[in-house]
Amino acid sequence: MRDNIAKTKYLIIGNSAGGIGAAEAIRSRDKVGEITIVSDEPYPAYSRILISKYFIGERDLDHMLLRPLDFHDVNNITFLSGKKVAKLLLHSHEIELEDSSRFSYEKLMLALGGSPVIPELDGCDKDGVFTYTKLDNIKAIDKYLDRVRTAVVYGGGLIGTSAAEALAERGLKVTMIVRSRMLRTVLDAHASSVVALTLERAGVTVLTGHTAVKITGDSKVKGVVLDDGNSLPCDLLVVATGVSPRIELASKAGIMVDSGIVVNRHMQTSNPDVYACGDVAQVHDYVYGQNRVTPVWPGAYNGGVVAGSNMAGKSVEYDGGTSMNTLSYFGLNIASAGITMPTDEGHEVLVNDSGDNYQKIVLRDDCIVGFVLLGNIDKAGAILSIMKERIDVSSIKQDILSKSAGGLVNLLWHMRLESIKSN
Repeated sequence: MRDNIAKTKYLIIGNSAGGIGAAEAIRSRDKVGEITIVSDEPYPAYSRILISKYFIGERDLDHMLLRPLDFHDVNNITFLSGKKVAKLLLHSHEIELEDSSRFSYEKLMLALGGSPVIPELDGCDKDGVFTYTKLDNIKAIDKYLDRVRTAVVYGGGLIGTSAAEALAERGLKVTMIVRSRMLRTVLDAHASSVVALTLERAGVTVLTGHTAVKITGDSKVKGVVLDDGNSLPCDLLVVATGVSPRIELASKAGIMVDSGIVVNRHMQTSNPDVYACGDVAQVHDYVYGQNRVTPVWPGAYNGGVVAGSNMAGKSVEYDGGTSMNTLSYFGLNIASAGITMPTDEGHEVLVNDSGDNYQKIVLRDDCIVGFVLLGNIDKAGAILSIMKERIDVSSIKQDILSKSAGGLVNLLWHMRLESIKSN
């Protein structure tokens, strides 16, 4: 039996940003060690951020790829697409796929991502009910559209808002059901209201402060009943009520998990030969000073690079990340990071609301710990750098709001120069 087990030195489960980062870091140090990537999707690594662009016809798959089509061949990587892992057999350094085939490894990387949270809602199994996190979801919705005029999106987070915009762009009448307020995990209340107004002006109906309690229809969705008893007729429902880290495989195998898979600064799990990164991992957040799940693309890739380096024998520490989002909905540009809604008196908040542009900076101990920008977001990168470097901004607080992006970059450069001179 064991003679039939395929062997590889480095085994990566997941073919998105974290998995790619790990593979590139491994190959940069180890030119010959066998690398195998297993993915439950049938596609090369692509940007999930761009699935709405695919849906509205602005991108095809070739223009969504994270790396060229020959990436695996050029880097001598065995790529197993459309394969789902059933078990982690840590005691024997093996994994088992759903088809019962096995692979042995020396080092294992878990870049498992997240799964859509499906609420306990009667009728979720009806035709016309979809999630919106993968390319196959988009293809399924696209095939269903010839019988659709009205759509409901349940959820007002990043995924739900993207789905609502794309469905509206495809000509559907769209209603959003939002349990509290728009984009509440990344924006403050004022910015949320601006986003809601922007969607309303574009023809999307936004119902905040509501939940869905039932999906109506026989075999196909015909409507959604709200918590106040009102019913919304629809031909299609997108459920976008959140994403949960895919920790089940790790948990069942005995790897330590919390909100995500627990890792140290080397991206190493409680099992010394198993690493994790990306949306599934609970990593160091430099704003909060603790490990948190921070499902953002740059963090996933950087975490993968750190993990891959350590898997290949080079000791590297992850210097931390934080939640950071740059978005655009119906022409409204949005950038936010870190703490956007401080809950205690230890924070200072600076705001500049000029109508077309909204800027909010959150400080703690004279260091930036969060921001929200609407409209002109050109200075988001500079503010993020100031935030990550924990620069004392006590002498330039108002300059952060008043200066242009270029002016802020120059100011940051001079502050770095002065810091070097003083040291």
